[in-house]
Amino acid sequence: MEEQDVLAYVKACARVLGLPLDEEQTARVATHLQRTAAMAELLDAFALRDEDEIAEVFCPAPFRPTPH
Repeated sequence: MEEQDVLAYVKACARVLGLPLDEEQTARVATHLQRTAAMAELLDAFALRDEDEIAEVFCPAPFRPTPH
């Protein structure tokens, strides 16, 4: 993704979520998102076997509402 595409994405998401981000905050979020995407790309490129996984897969407990 190009930098202007990431900025447009961050602005659109902020609008949808009702987050009042100024230009400086928007730029910081976009920078962080690009950095995170680059790290994810590096991890995706590295082949791991199932037994290489260092953390358990998250399985949430069943939701049981409490009586009021």
